[in-house]
Amino acid sequence: MAANKRGKVWLAAAGLVISEQGKWLVVKKSYGGLKGKWSIPAGFVDEGETADEAAVREVKEETGVECTVKGLIGLRTGVIQSDFSDNLLLFLLEAKEGGAIHPQENEIVEVAYISPEDLMLDKEASILIHYLIGLGNLVHLPGKDGLNPGNDFGYTSYKLFF
Repeated sequence: MAANKRGKVWLAAAGLVISEQGKWLVVKKSYGGLKGKWSIPAGFVDEGETADEAAVREVKEETGVECTVKGLIGLRTGVIQSDFSDNLLLFLLEAKEGGAIHPQENEIVEVAYISPEDLMLDKEASILIHYLIGLGNLVHLPGKDGLNPGNDFGYTSYKLFF
């Protein structure tokens, strides 16, 4: 179970990819609370990676689509069963050219680019997707790397999203 591996403070990352036609890249997972629902590709941040790197990795693993980071959209945070701190950073990603869809066979049932209008009408879309669509024009905070807060900290990667 994830609780044993992850402890009681979870950090995950998700990547929202919007096509040139305005369609959203969404997945249906074969497990968990979002099983059978359209959701944004997401997963836990691994040791040794930044949250934005995790979002790019998860989109690639779940959909086969390679992306670059455009910026941070926001944070979803909650507590599960009064015990587990569950945190997800949502990034806006841009697909690289020629990215064909290849669903991850053991975790993903379906992958598709779907218009926000169709997702809003779909009862199988997650509450997060419905909320984001309801916001209208999504704003994102661009990232900045290449900064060094000082060698005393020992950062091997350091990025800001403001």
